[in-house]
Amino acid sequence: MSDRTPRITVGELVAAFLERCGVRAAFGVISIHNMPILDAFGRRAAAAQADGQPAPIRFVPARSEPGAVNMADACARVAGGIGVAVTSTGTAAGNACGAMVEALTAGTPLVHLTGQIEVPYLDRGLAYIHEATDQLEMLRAVSKVAFRVRSPETALGTLREAVRVALTAPRGPVSVEIPIDIQAAEIARPESLEPASVAVPQPRGEELDALAERLARSKRPLLWLGGGARHATDAVLRLIDLGFGVVTSVQGRGVVAEDHPMSLGAFNLHEPVEKFYASCDAMLVAGSRLRSNETLTYKLKLPHPLYRVDADPQQQGRCYSDDLFVAGDSAAALSGLAERLKGRLKPDPAFARDLAAARDAAEKLVRAGLGPYERLLAELQQAAGRDYVWVRDVTVSNSTWGNRSLRIFGPRDGVHALGGGIGQGVQMAIGAAIAEAIPAGASPAARGRKTLCLVGDGGLQVNIGELATLVQEKADVTVILMNDGGYGVIRNIQDACYGGRRYYSDLHTPDFGTLACSLALPHHRVRDLAHVGDALRDAFAQRGPMLIEIDMTAIGPFAKQFAGPPVRKVAA
Repeated sequence: MSDRTPRITVGELVAAFLERCGVRAAFGVISIHNMPILDAFGRRAAAAQADGQPAPIRFVPARSEPGAVNMADACARVAGGIGVAVTSTGTAAGNACGAMVEALTAGTPLVHLTGQIEVPYLDRGLAYIHEATDQLEMLRAVSKVAFRVRSPETALGTLREAVRVALTAPRGPVSVEIPIDIQAAEIARPESLEPASVAVPQPRGEELDALAERLARSKRPLLWLGGGARHATDAVLRLIDLGFGVVTSVQGRGVVAEDHPMSLGAFNLHEPVEKFYASCDAMLVAGSRLRSNETLTYKLKLPHPLYRVDADPQQQGRCYSDDLFVAGDSAAALSGLAERLKGRLKPDPAFARDLAAARDAAEKLVRAGLGPYERLLAELQQAAGRDYVWVRDVTVSNSTWGNRSLRIFGPRDGVHALGGGIGQGVQMAIGAAIAEAIPAGASPAARGRKTLCLVGDGGLQVNIGELATLVQEKADVTVILMNDGGYGVIRNIQDACYGGRRYYSDLHTPDFGTLACSLALPHHRVRDLAHVGDALRDAFAQRGPMLIEIDMTAIGPFAKQFAGPPVRKVAA
């Protein structure tokens, strides 16, 4: 190797490799233990901009580590690539753990780059600043895999493997520790920065043959689609054309546009739909874990026989017994199945009519419980149309109507806190808005679709500082803040299950109008839903962030109170 071989720091290697992986945005909090990486991001962005080009990677300075990871998570879900979050070590890495659990639950391909103290002092118990005992084990608990870069020479190989693992089904977040002295070390510039290839698990032909043989006898077959089928739209549409109906999990929303006549949407556990299930003669579950809160804690009566397709062989027999299981990528399996069933299905002529009636009944059931908020739902749908991104935090409004009733039309148009943690909505909305902008390297306010974000006042206050990130990044996000002055769902549970004893669920709530003004965040307070349409039209008429506060105390309660995920009690 010549003495004139170009040399770069490991921090610059990280930036260049991520660019080669197609990463266009990263999120994080700068610290002394990640500065070589972020310095490389900044220098490469400045060089590109000096040439009149967009930054190769747009770095978004979050106000907190969990905020950064939530942003990276949502960015990956909407853009379809890999998310990147950068944190410091010790306390900072610990702060990121809750958001890592969300990404792990959702199966989001994400690389969490965290610093680490200098190698000579590492793992010696010297009380070194920013060190956490057994940090790697902590990260392994909340990651699909966690790695440590142990020398400058192994950095590229470790990063390649981290990205490969994150993108390999079942996907998930991967953590990579890079000690600060390794980040700053110089190495010879590698000749190639190509990422490792990612294998797609292919289903076995004989298993698809057997599944097709069984399904060919069905006259009323139904597909249940989860998040693992978000890339399978074309294959699903072929199966619909053959005679299948569709229902989705909340994570699988939009695989088929929710106004498709053969889709039940995510109305998957409502009584009219369960009655419809009894009339179906087969169900094929693709890419879904049949989670507890969408199956009445596994007691929802699903059609039989029940077949499953999943990239993760360990899903066989979980939650529900299956009559046949096919291991493999959902898109590949469903496409192969469509080929094998071509011309073989003879669907019941009444199937489509019965499916539409079940959906209509379920929708009416939900709307009947909304009371005055039915108008909010209608105004939102009218203002948003078909082309928007719908991000939701855990709040009463999302549980009652946000997760199902506001229709979405694409497989990457919906983002929600799948793990059930509150306080992630605004961060996820920022990540979604950045994803909508990054194809052209533009400001989120310059192009892309509007992101709508549904939050409650309790959840918003968990990480309220990220409103400053929202404004700083000029993210094209309209936040719909449902303000009932506390933890509304907790109050309802206390009323229903704890004799009305309301402890710790009433919160001191800020004046959000004053707060928004201090942040230069445009704000509307709606005390009468007759005026919500005007606020929404104002939001859609302009680019950039806006906060629309729905004063639920002034407007009044829902017609039916939501008191936690529905469950089916077993008779004694």
